[in-house]
Amino acid sequence: MKRKLGLALCGSYCTYEALFASLAPLAARYELVPIMSETAARTDTRFGRAEEHIRRLEALTGREVLHSIAAVEPLGPKEPLDALLIAPCTGSTLARLAHAQTDSAVAMAAKAHLRNGRPLVIAFSTNDGLSGSAENIARLLNRKNVYFVPFRQDDPEKKPCSLQADFSLLAETVEAALDQRQLQPLLRV
Repeated sequence: MKRKLGLALCGSYCTYEALFASLAPLAARYELVPIMSETAARTDTRFGRAEEHIRRLEALTGREVLHSIAAVEPLGPKEPLDALLIAPCTGSTLARLAHAQTDSAVAMAAKAHLRNGRPLVIAFSTNDGLSGSAENIARLLNRKNVYFVPFRQDDPEKKPCSLQADFSLLAETVEAALDQRQLQPLLRV
């Protein structure tokens, strides 16, 4: 029987192609439970229509996307996950997680999941990682059962504060987190 991995998508729509390209190894190894923030589930952007992202996620996982607080709350007490991966995790969601705010489907999924003491893996993508979100990243680095996908500056010249997870390391990071270790080095060049 496959382990159950929650896969939660937030905004940062520019990373969706890299994310979807990296999901095949996860789908082969885990039973994926798809989750999207309310905003991600309803926002069309120049990077694609929300309806298309939902369709791709449901085709990959064979399950309906959960995108409300009420739909994800049972993931803690009634339908526990072995691990939860938030990819991409925006600066807004980082702030919610760092300050225990549960006003979105993804933040509630994380809260419900962490109460079981199981790994939460964060693959962030934020334009203010080296400025406004830095404090939240640091706060979460010190939380038990929270692990980060290694990251890098995605465009140091045009966006000097922007950080993005290396989506090619999703599967490896999830495996390490299930073994209760942080994949190193965390900061990649």
